[in-house]
Amino acid sequence: MTTAVPGSIEQDPRSLTLRGHWIDDWRPEDPIFWERRGSRIARRNLIFSIFSEHIGFSIWTMWSVLVLFLGPQYGIDPAGKFLLTAVPALVGSVLRIPYTLAVARFGGRNWTVISASLLLIPSLLGAFLIRPGVSYSTLVLIAALAGVGGGNFASSMANINAYYPDRLKGWALGINAGGGNLGVAAVQLVGLFVLAVLGTASPGIVAGIYLPAIVLAALGSAMFMDNLSHARNEKRAMRDVTREPHTWIMSLLYIGTFGSFIGFGFAFGQVLQVQFADTFDTPVKAAYLTFLGPLLGSLIRPVGGVLADRLGGARVTFVNFVAMAAGASIVLLASQQRSLPLYLVGFIALFVFSGIGNGSTYKMIPAIFRARCGVQLTAGGAADPHDRAAEHEARRLSGALIGVAGAIGAFGGVLVNLAFRQSFLAYKTADAAYIAFIAFYAICFVITWFVYMRPSPGRLEGV
Repeated sequence: MTTAVPGSIEQDPRSLTLRGHWIDDWRPEDPIFWERRGSRIARRNLIFSIFSEHIGFSIWTMWSVLVLFLGPQYGIDPAGKFLLTAVPALVGSVLRIPYTLAVARFGGRNWTVISASLLLIPSLLGAFLIRPGVSYSTLVLIAALAGVGGGNFASSMANINAYYPDRLKGWALGINAGGGNLGVAAVQLVGLFVLAVLGTASPGIVAGIYLPAIVLAALGSAMFMDNLSHARNEKRAMRDVTREPHTWIMSLLYIGTFGSFIGFGFAFGQVLQVQFADTFDTPVKAAYLTFLGPLLGSLIRPVGGVLADRLGGARVTFVNFVAMAAGASIVLLASQQRSLPLYLVGFIALFVFSGIGNGSTYKMIPAIFRARCGVQLTAGGAADPHDRAAEHEARRLSGALIGVAGAIGAFGGVLVNLAFRQSFLAYKTADAAYIAFIAFYAICFVITWFVYMRPSPGRLEGV
């Protein structure tokens, strides 16, 4: 009879929780280990990771709703409102790299508790300070602090990436990200409720509603999540991955998928009010539609991961960018013809395909490093459990790339809002922005084909 090593997964998982939430022995690629204990523990951590990340997304994108409350009494023009939505997107993108590193430094569970608790700061300030007469600089500061919610995604994805075997990464990361992305639609539904019931006089209620949810997220993470010991010592991974050309290629592609999703999520309500001012002459009318795109894009994100698991991430990503270019072309045509139905069809298509692309690009990341590190696969497509050194290196680099790509991709949300702002300032329409989006998506599908699909001796297998 063998004696379980302290901190080993072979002990009762409940005893691990009582011993400080640290798990020392984690072997997701081992089928027996995964079936007996691993899948159950990974699923529990995934559930609470999704909840915390969901609230983080809601706080991060709250200003996509709050700007609808800022009527004439606030004295802010459309360009100023686009800046208020660009600022949290910028801060969130910058925080994603340190948030990814924080998982290795503090542990996934510990950092989830900390990052969830930090969401109280922008929520409390938003609940009590947003009212007529507040200075624009104060609004910019509150919007900037809301950016802490954007970092939650990177730490959550890096954490969950370490829990799941390669064969399930597309599904797990898709579910995790999709549940988090739903926070965009959720906060817009909250904003719609407040606008419909209380009108534009109570923007602080939107932020106040999230205070108890934030407390629940922090408490749930503290009680039910775990830390993986092997994830603590991945030093120099971020430095090493920045030397890898695929890091910058995947970051560019992620600007096109996640950057589009979060950028359109921030800007959609404002664009409707400016582009179709006669139809959306009140904030509540715009709010009736703003949640729809983010909702569909979030729900379909896991589908992108599943399709990538079955068909290959590069193939799904390539087709997806072609579809996004077509969607942006529809939006451009609708804008020129002043056709609201066609406009909504094109924009919803952009949200849906950006969601699919989010899942497929994330699936590509671990596949790239498995191929680069020479990880041997079994007949079932899983990593060979005996090839531990190559598997570890692939996990180390893919986890770091998730942080880098997440940060750069989130910066795409800033670029989207700045593109809209400049287009409206220069041409009084968003047409120039739509043309820029079409060109960028074309660049992305050409790069995807050239690097990951084109037959060549250096092509990476399995991506």
